[in-house]
Formats: sequence, C-alpha cells, structure tokens
Amino acid sequence: MIRPSPTHLARAGAHPTVWGLEPSQLHDRFWAARGVQVVRLGEPCEIVEDAELFLLTDPRLLAVFNLTRVLEVLNWLKPRVVCLRLHAAGDRGYREKVVTDSQGKFLRFQRSYGGADSRLARVAITPDRNVVRAWLAAPDARTAWRSLRRRISAAHRATLSVDADVYDRTVAHEVMQFTRDLVQAWDAPETTIRRAKRVAPGVWVDGDTQIDAGVKLVGPVWMGVGRDVAGESSVIGPAVLWDRPEARPAIDTIEWGEIEPTQRTETLERLVKPARRTSLSLFSKRAFDVVVALMVVVLTLPLYPIIMLAIWLEDGRPFFFAHRRESMGGKPFPCLKFRSMRKDAEKIKAQLAAQNQADGPQFFIENDPRLTRVGRLLRALDLDELPQFFNVLLGHMSLVGPRPSPFEENQFCPPWREARLSIRPGITGLWQVKRSRLEGLDFQEWIKYDLQYVENAGWRLDLVILWQTFTMILRGILRI
Repeated sequence: MIRPSPTHLARAGAHPTVWGLEPSQLHDRFWAARGVQVVRLGEPCEIVEDAELFLLTDPRLLAVFNLTRVLEVLNWLKPRVVCLRLHAAGDRGYREKVVTDSQGKFLRFQRSYGGADSRLARVAITPDRNVVRAWLAAPDARTAWRSLRRRISAAHRATLSVDADVYDRTVAHEVMQFTRDLVQAWDAPETTIRRAKRVAPGVWVDGDTQIDAGVKLVGPVWMGVGRDVAGESSVIGPAVLWDRPEARPAIDTIEWGEIEPTQRTETLERLVKPARRTSLSLFSKRAFDVVVALMVVVLTLPLYPIIMLAIWLEDGRPFFFAHRRESMGGKPFPCLKFRSMRKDAEKIKAQLAAQNQADGPQFFIENDPRLTRVGRLLRALDLDELPQFFNVLLGHMSLVGPRPSPFEENQFCPPWREARLSIRPGITGLWQVKRSRLEGLDFQEWIKYDLQYVENAGWRLDLVILWQTFTMILRGILRI
C-alpha cells in the first residue's frame, strides 16, 4: 500500500511539484478555477484581463475559504473592495510539525503555540483593477492596507470574517499540509491544470501515467509525473505522489479564457446569521415597544385634529394613507401614515419613473411634485409617521427594525429578504440614521444596514438608533 506520510513528502525535494506545479502554484490554480487571480504583495505580476476577482494577499499566505459570503456582498453591496479577516478553521492555538533526523527518519511531533501569524490573518477581494495596481505599488503590508483605507471610503468598503484554512508557504511542513488538504478540498483540478486526468472517483493522475489493472486507488489522490504504479499496489488517499524530479515537466500557462464559468463561483448560501435572541430579550423588547408607543400616542393625540384639519383644508379627505407592507415572516399589514401626497399620487408615479433617483426598487425624487404643502411640512418634522405607533401597539411593527417594505421590494435579494423578515420592521432603523443618499448607493446602503442590524440586534444598538433618530428630528425642527 502506498500512502505518503508527511516525512515522505518532505523528502520529495526542497520544492516538490505535482504536474510541474509547486504548492503555491497549485494554490493559485485553485483560485483561478474560481475566476480569482492571486496577487501577492511585492511580487509583480500581469493583471489578467479575464480574471473576475483579485485576491490581495501577503506573499507568505496560502489560504482556502468559501467565497459564498464574499460573492453575496459583492453582488448586492457592490463595494470596491471586501476586506476579509480569516479565522483558521479548528484553530486550537498551536500548530504541529514533524521532527526528523538527518536521514529523514521520524522522531516526534512538535507543537508550536501561539496560533497563526497575525500578518497572515487578513486578505482582500476586489474586482477593481485600480485597487490591484495600488496594492502592487505598495512597498510593504502596512503601507498597502493604509493605502486601501485612504483611497477607498468606508461607504465603498466591506468587511467580513470568514472561516479559512491558512498556511505559511515559508514553512515546509505547513506547505505539505496545505497540499494534502487541497487534495481533499479541490475535486476538479483539471479546470486549470491540463495534465490532470481523472481515472477514478477523487483520483487524478498525469496524462502519461501507467497504472496496472491490479492497482487499487482510493481517493482523494493526486499522482504526479513519472509515478507509474504497477503490480498489486494500493494508493490510499488523501495523498499526493509528487513528480519524480527527473521527470518534472514544464509549467503550462493558465488559459483564463477557457475556464468554465460554472467553476468560477460557488453555490450561494445564506449570507446573514441573525443575532441570537433569548425569550427574555424578545419579551423585553416587545414590552418596551408597547410602553413607549403608548406614551407617544398619548402625548401626540392633541396634534391629530390639527394635522387632519390642515390636510382637509388643502386636499380634502382621506386623512390617513395605509400602504400594504410585510411584517415578520412576510405577513402583510397596513402601514399607517398621515397622507402627505396628492390623492392621485399612485397614478402619476409611473409618469415620474424616469426621474427616480433611487438605485433599487424604491422610488425617491428630491422635491417630489406629488407632495402637498402640508405633506412637505409633515415629512420635514417626521409627523407623517405618527400613526405608525398604532402599528407598534398592534404588533405589526417595532420601534426599531428594518424599514417596512411591500412584497415587490422584498423580492430583490433572497438572503436580505429572509433576514429582514425574520424580525419586526421598525419606525426607525440603522438605514434611516446612517444612509448617505449618495447617487447609486441608496439601495446598497439599505441592504447593508438592514443586514448589519439583523446580525447585531440588541438593546444597546436599539438605544443608539433611537437617540440618533431623536437628534435627527431635533435638527430638522431647528432648521425650519
């Protein structure tokens, strides 16, 4: 039975190869199969025209992680760069290496405590070639990261933490472990390695490899050039049989234009992990909503006749506008407001479609001609939303949460939709107090802040949002 041990691999040569490729080159081919070009700091390279994304890394780093969450953020928030904090999967705070004697004979395992080098713990993903050029021009890692933060505003950056397998390519035993793990993680190396040929499930050999009929192969296994297997041998994976040094082939180039699109991306999974909330926290939030809503209703009821009279004098009835929105779990409800627009506002909306300044499913026009004079004042003072406190009392809404949206708006991004419908919508929320209203960013910021709220929902965040909402309303009043 042939089953290479770490010691066996270490003796394969200072820079062992399989199909002519060293471990770091295998790493680059793995990412190329996903349409990602690896760009290492301090290692000049040609920016590939057909690459869809670029992985900006420390030159010592070898990393494997799932692109799912990154692709979601890139597709919906469209940042210029996504900064990733890599958390080594199963990291126990130490690493193990094989210690051998001068003849390569196994002596013992040795543990090194302290975990992974922190400099290897972050990378960046970008579709922007200008960002790549800036990265390559930086003299060191500190300057490179500072340059990214200086060149790209916070509104155009995203930050994620992802589980990853991280290796230092300057440490021999880590490089060998990386290759052994890659054999198990990458089930289609032929995508970017032309010499690789599949001969059995999980078993990849060189195109010229000769294997006798009696040989038993149990994948995952990679067999390099010159590794013919004869007789009654067995090869049990996970294993790598490196190229024989004398048979090492020339390295072929990556044919970026020929990579199958289906190999470039991975199945999109749920992006958002809602914050865990106990029964006590849910009860206390609901109790707080009811108490505050009752107080606001009692304090503002004297304003209702005045507002209703103003609406009637300018544009007649109705006094209220109830728009159908979706609450927790997608349950529809009438979202109440004092009517601030003309009676035919919905009819003429189509005529104004070309003037829409929002970049998503929303409809927004600065100085909207559908607004009445009373309506402009109500919106400036946020008085049009006072009836929504009755929605809070009825359980349709909360004081703080994602913006309540109709069914058609909630169809644009399934992970975003499922996340925002997992909790009650709010009268105010993170998007309302953080949005910039910059052209082309409104919908992206809407998604961004909704997801941030769902993942970090709690008392502290709610109180911060309520205070910021209060100060925004106060500033609005002072400006009038």
